This record gives sequence, C-alpha cells and structure tokens, in this order.
Amino acid sequence: MSTQTILPVDRETVAALSSRKNEPAWLAESRLQALENAATLDYPKLEKTKIERWNLNTYGVYADAVEAKSFSDVPAEARSFLNEDGAQDMDNVLVQHNSGVVYRRLNAELAAKGIIFTDLETAVREHEALVKPYLMQALKADEHRMAALHAALWNGGAFLYIPKNVEVDIPLQALFYTDDAQATFAPHVLIVAEANSRVSYMDNYVSGQLQAPIVHNGVVEVFVKPGAKVTYASIHHLGELATDVTFRRAVVENDGRIEWIVGEMHNGNAASETNSILQGNGSTSDAKIICVGNGEQKLNITTKAVHIGKSSDSQMITRAVMRESASSIINGITKIEKGATKANGEQTERVLMLSPKARGDANPILLIDEDDVTAGHAASAGQVNQEQVHYMMSRGISREDAENLIIRGFLAPVVAEVPNEYLQQLLKSYIERKLGQ
Repeated sequence: MSTQTILPVDRETVAALSSRKNEPAWLAESRLQALENAATLDYPKLEKTKIERWNLNTYGVYADAVEAKSFSDVPAEARSFLNEDGAQDMDNVLVQHNSGVVYRRLNAELAAKGIIFTDLETAVREHEALVKPYLMQALKADEHRMAALHAALWNGGAFLYIPKNVEVDIPLQALFYTDDAQATFAPHVLIVAEANSRVSYMDNYVSGQLQAPIVHNGVVEVFVKPGAKVTYASIHHLGELATDVTFRRAVVENDGRIEWIVGEMHNGNAASETNSILQGNGSTSDAKIICVGNGEQKLNITTKAVHIGKSSDSQMITRAVMRESASSIINGITKIEKGATKANGEQTERVLMLSPKARGDANPILLIDEDDVTAGHAASAGQVNQEQVHYMMSRGISREDAENLIIRGFLAPVVAEVPNEYLQQLLKSYIERKLGQ
C-alpha cells in the first residue's frame, strides 16, 4: 500500500456530483468509497513503465452537458468522425462531449427487440437492475489507484444491453469527444450480451484543440453470456496534451466469444490493457491491436487473456510502429489457470522502429499452471530496413512517403484480418489521420 496521497478532487466534490446527477444511494456511496480507497492504493504496475511519473492529476472539474436537439447541434469536428454529412440525424449513435452525453439515438426497430443503448448515467437511474450487478465488477474499484479514481469520477459513458437470442446486424457507435481541458473526461462503457445474442459495437475517442493537459481515465466492461458473441472495436485519437489510460475487460462465459479490434492512434502518452477473462468452458477471445507512435510519445500497450474454462481459446496479434523519438512497451500475456485443461493460447507481437531514436520492446509472457494445454508466442522488434527506404527514394518517392508506405504494409496483415469491411475502412482512415494524410 502507498502512503496517503493528495487526490485531484475532494469528498465534497464527489458527493455534489452524485447529488447533481440524482444518482441512487448505492452509487453515491460507492463513489465516495472509491475516492477514499484511491488515497491509499498504488498506481497500476505496468511492465517496464513507471506510470506514476506521468502527469495523472489533471482531471479538471465536472461540466454540465448541454443536450443537442439534433445531430447537427453536435460540434462539427466531432460529427466528422461519424459522418461527413452532419445534417441528418444518425441512428444507433451516442455522442459524449466533455463530461456528458449530448446525443443518443436508437433505431425504433432495435428498441422494439428490447435492446438498450443509452448513456450510463441514464441507465443507472432507469435500468438499475441491469446495471448494478455489473458496474465495476470486471475491473474492481480497489484494484489500483486509476481504477478507484475512475469509479469515483466516471461520467457520461455508454450502456448497451442485448437480450437473450437477439442478433444485431448493424454496428452501434459511440463517440467520446473532448475539447475542454477544464472538464473531467472519464467515460465508462458497460456492455451486457445475454445468452446466444450477437452484437458489434465501436467507439472513437477524439479531441479538439486542447489548451492545457488533460487525463482520460477510461474503463470498458463487457459481459458475454453463454453462447453470445460481442465484437468491440475502439480507436483512440486524442491530442498531444491528453494522457490516455484505458482498461478494457471482458468476462466470457461458456461458448461465448469476444473479438477486440483496437487502434491506438493516440498522440500523447498512453497506457492500455485489453484483457479477456475466459471464465467459461469453450469460451474464446480474438484480439487485434495496432499502434502508431510518434514525437516523444511513451506507450505501454498490454493484451491479456486469462484462461479459466476448459477448452478455452485466445488469439492475440499486436503490431506497433514507432517513429521519431517515440518509445513503446508491447506486452502479450497468456495466463492459463490450473484446471483449464485443453486450453489454447497463441500470441504475436511485432514492433517496427523507423528512426534511430525510436524504441520498441515486445514482451511475450506465458504463465501456465496446467499441463494439458497448448500455447505459443512470437515476438520481434527491429529497425526498418533502410535499403527499402533508399530504394523507394531512388524512384522519386520522398522519405516521408516511403516510411508511410512501409507502415501501411506492416499494419496491413492485421487490418486485413478484421472480419468487418466497415471496420477495416475505419481503421485505415485513422491510420491515414495518424500519418498526417
């Protein structure tokens, strides 16, 4: 345990936040308890990264959100990440602007099937029986200081509920957008997919022109019931002044499946953990992570699978490109618990460095406590082949364009494995944004 720490907010501020939101007593109390825990908990332990040295106390204050009357009232820059033509209202979309959700719209046909897609603040009040058993259960509020602070301060967020046997063909989207460094930005995403349901969800985290440093402390919790399948796609593209810390957890029951598709296109320091807890027999996880770092960025990207159920299977592919003076720690962790017989865990991490000053470290980690299993890993980290760059330059291509072509080719095998064509195009577009195209 750490010594008592000065926190970015006090008890009175958190109590006032709960009162303003008219939250139920159990949630108000859990926020205060989490804040109390945060003062004594340590920061999360990350492989080869001392996150406590980062500026993690710039949370700002809660800013009331002004609900948009239509999609066209959402800030234009935010709309551009969802739809080039922002004049028409969009279905199956949720938008958070700074501290609160300003737009949410679910197609009537989906609502008639019992699907719920709204902000988490509303869900707590209107669907308490569906939210309370799951909120801060995949990631416990007392796990570390970042989790505790999130549990105390989360705002806006998204709640997605898919009833038993319901399948959704079209993806539901959320945009989390911040352009005010004085406003707390800590969305929480909670997804519950009941037995034999199917759903695809995607979200984007983006920022406007920030005038001061800000911390995004986000949490994602996904609960996949027996036989259900959830595809979760997420792209982070916040600005240089934003420090991005995200914890994603999925709890997968018998024969359930979680697919993660993550694009870490952030421009400031970032740490993320994408963790599948394969609790049930026959549960599966497939994680595809791509990452591009530039400038002075420091990145710590962890993909993890914990096998508890028998015959569970996890697949992980991570590819990272470091440019200029960026540095990254790319971790793949496969943990097979005692009793998880016939489990299989495969992982691959590859890091490409395009500059002599860039640094990349690929760490495959296998933690196996059961004999009757299979597991494997592959990892590499190395500099770009300068002969390739010089060859393209000799054909009239600039160095910058040559490096960008190499980056696209390096990331292409991961993008190509994304099962949804729309998600493929979305990832490609964000890669182009990151490359400045």
